[in-house]
Amino acid sequence: MTRTLAAERLPSPYWRLWWAAAIDNIGDGVVATAMPLLAVTITRDPILIGVVSAATYLPWLLLSIPIGALVDRGDRVGLMWRSQVMQAVIVGGLAILAACRQVDMAVLAVTGLALGTCEVVFGNASQAVLPDIVAGPQLHRANGHQTTIANLGQLFVGPPLGGLLFAVAIALPFGLDAVSFAGSAALVATLPRRPRKEAAPSPIRTAMSEGLRWLAGHRLLRALALLLCANTFCFQLGNVTLVLLATQTLHLNAHGYGLLLSGAAIGSVLGGLVNARIVRTIGVLAALLVALSANVAIFLAIGFSPDAIVLGMLLALNGFATTMWSIVSVTLRQQVVPAPLLGRVNSVYRMLGWGLMPLGALAGGIIAHEFGLRAGYPIAGALRGIALAVALPVLIPAVRAVGPVRPR
Repeated sequence: MTRTLAAERLPSPYWRLWWAAAIDNIGDGVVATAMPLLAVTITRDPILIGVVSAATYLPWLLLSIPIGALVDRGDRVGLMWRSQVMQAVIVGGLAILAACRQVDMAVLAVTGLALGTCEVVFGNASQAVLPDIVAGPQLHRANGHQTTIANLGQLFVGPPLGGLLFAVAIALPFGLDAVSFAGSAALVATLPRRPRKEAAPSPIRTAMSEGLRWLAGHRLLRALALLLCANTFCFQLGNVTLVLLATQTLHLNAHGYGLLLSGAAIGSVLGGLVNARIVRTIGVLAALLVALSANVAIFLAIGFSPDAIVLGMLLALNGFATTMWSIVSVTLRQQVVPAPLLGRVNSVYRMLGWGLMPLGALAGGIIAHEFGLRAGYPIAGALRGIALAVALPVLIPAVRAVGPVRPR
């Protein structure tokens, strides 16, 4: 029994990573509320708000693949903490500008671009480093814990705190985020390093192409990546003007908007807590299909929300479904991809998955400008349904063909 408990217990370096994520994600949740609220004080044009969101996600399209090659040849832990130090400096500068009332939409766009670039480094490195810390059989649980704390911080604790701080002073939420980045970086720097086995790294272009070829040749991950591409485009198409829908159409104030996001986080947190049990009960394929189908139905309904309570409930259900399929797909990548290629393959996957989010943000802004603030969600839901229908003939046999994955 002692050996069994020891095998099930996650190692102490993992919990340092978990605490770093907890600190960082609370700060991110604060700014995720404060940034759109700050943008609304400057303009109420949905197209301009879409431009700022697009700038934040643009680095995933432009930089994810070369950064993935760096993740596989460099010190993953070092890349993580250095990127967070840079984020602390960037958001600290925004806090100073906000305090001096020197922020305009161009400043927000440049800040979003810089923070997004650092996030590409941190995001790719953190997913690649987890299998170095946690054994294969524990990955579902470890990813579930990571997703749960991310959702608690970004969507549950951070948003109401961000709305409250923003109401007190515009600069406060950004100053708190800078402190959270610094604290998280200090913890990440203590994680153990695993040296890369490659004695003579291949040229960067060759390394990048190896990741592209590996993903292109794997039927399941290729299908999941393309489906993620469509889903994140649609997600951003609907969500980019959520702040306007909440504050202008449903008449929530800054604190109410934060509470709306916090309430929506309940579903995401539950999804992270119970994902491993659901996967064990119904299987990987069923978990994927149920989550993806739920996303379609929920997005169709969100656009017709009569009040903030219904909107919050639908957002919570969407968070549960999104978290479920996200954890399953991340764990599949970590188990299937060879460790020396994980950074590169992961970067290609996330480039495909997140690369169209800038276009989704721009499209959502234009749709809201032309057809109203509610229009983006049902349009996005319909597009997600079409994408799922197209993917099913490939996705179902591909998941079945993979079968049980042996621990790394």
